[in-house]
Amino acid sequence: MKNYAKKGYWDGILAAVSYGTNPLFALPLYEMGLGVNSVLFYRYIFGVLIYGCLLKFYKKASFHLTKKEFCCMILLAVLFALSSITLFSAFQYMDSGMACTILFVYPVMVAILSAVFFKEKLSKISIGAMIITLSGIFTLNGGLSGHLNPHGIALVLLSALVYAAYIVLVKNLSPIKHMKYDKLSFYVMLFGLSVFIVNLKFGVDLQAITGWKMLACALALAVFPTIISLETINIAIRLIGPTTTSILGALEPLTAIFFGVLIFGESLSLNRIIGIVLILSGVTLIILRDRLKKLI
Repeated sequence: MKNYAKKGYWDGILAAVSYGTNPLFALPLYEMGLGVNSVLFYRYIFGVLIYGCLLKFYKKASFHLTKKEFCCMILLAVLFALSSITLFSAFQYMDSGMACTILFVYPVMVAILSAVFFKEKLSKISIGAMIITLSGIFTLNGGLSGHLNPHGIALVLLSALVYAAYIVLVKNLSPIKHMKYDKLSFYVMLFGLSVFIVNLKFGVDLQAITGWKMLACALALAVFPTIISLETINIAIRLIGPTTTSILGALEPLTAIFFGVLIFGESLSLNRIIGIVLILSGVTLIILRDRLKKLI
């Protein structure tokens, strides 16, 4: 396996695992009284401030954007922010586990968008890995039993489509193909922040942070599932492609379950165990894809 591919896989795994820490820091904030929009705002504002300082004073990065890059960054930032808003809005209409299960149609959407608009070929091994991981996601959450609210389903599917579009465009937009990963990540957070500001009626509905525990959770939310996840997924998309990166994203719910069992006392049912095995099998299959091609 080539070095760039290895790096891409590791970054894809790190992106999924770090994004899977969302519940670890978000749930305590909800319990302490913060609403969804306020949580998302603090996640982005702290992310922008922390990452901006890192780029400016440590990496000495340039923040210059051309007009074409600026337009591309606005588009990507709005897509990324909308994917969060629509998903979290769906939680008002259905169980969060169910919503996250439906959300994982996004690897299929990524594959379709890549094939239709950018002629990306999908191998039989990739299709098999996608089927296995999707089966694992559905098994993980007990299938789609129970009442499904049509409005909630529509919001989740919209979230999946918008997120899939973001992943595909990061790889294929010409003006940003040579932009550094850290600069790309910073501007996605910065311009994405504007969406949450508008959603909070320009600060009117923003809830204040009170106490060090709330501040610590908000800062951790900005670092792990935001800064680290966003930069590593941008790297992975470019090195191993949008479809492979999206399949590796199946590790996100495994991370959430790990912390749920370890910290929040959630049970590890047979469905979850089978789902974990299926997901890990699908992810392993996609990682070993190149070696398997030589054997077939």
